[in-house]
Amino acid sequence: MAAEIMTGHIEPAGTVEGLPGVVTDFASDKQAFPVHWGKAMMWIFLLSDTFIFSSFLVSYMHVRMSSTVAWPNPSEVFALSLGGAPIPLILIAIMTFVLISSSGTMAMAVNYGYRRNRARTTSLMLITAGFGAMFVGMQAFEWAKLIIEEGIRPWGNPLGAAQFGASFFMITGFHGLHVSAGVIYLVIVALKVWRGDFERTGNYEAVEIAGLYWHFVDLVWVFIFAFFYLW
Repeated sequence: MAAEIMTGHIEPAGTVEGLPGVVTDFASDKQAFPVHWGKAMMWIFLLSDTFIFSSFLVSYMHVRMSSTVAWPNPSEVFALSLGGAPIPLILIAIMTFVLISSSGTMAMAVNYGYRRNRARTTSLMLITAGFGAMFVGMQAFEWAKLIIEEGIRPWGNPLGAAQFGASFFMITGFHGLHVSAGVIYLVIVALKVWRGDFERTGNYEAVEIAGLYWHFVDLVWVFIFAFFYLW
């Protein structure tokens, strides 16, 4: 022991040397990051998703700028008549308001989650999921209108450039898939909160991790809204 102190090399208690030590460390679920492993994995997933959405939007910009055929005017294509003259982008504005509002309810759910208020956390998460379901429903209505009334298809577009349909259905469809998955995700976590699963450990980070995913989905929609509907 004296020699170990003089050389400054003291093995921690229970340390196993060599390959068996590596196996022991991995089997004991050592924490590699200073954050919850679920949160770290969610950030990695969101980073990879950022690259995918960025590729889609950059490809959309390239296709639109290089198109030799006139690109449809979004204000006319996405106008909706409510018993009178068509109102440009009215449905898109409502969809955006609904999704942005859901970020607020999700943030409050995380706040009440860390306060261990099960009732408010559950209700706010279900409200957020309801907003998401409303968004998906309005998007389905928008798709039906474009396909049935306007005749727009992924392979063609009677209103102008053929690439418009492919770009629109690919980008909004991929985002809508994320929102749909997020709704299911939020409902599952909300039910676990209500059931008291996180009371046993006192750890409500699962709510925050779900919030990270939902805020990312909302942020992506802001870029889609700006690039696709306003440009």
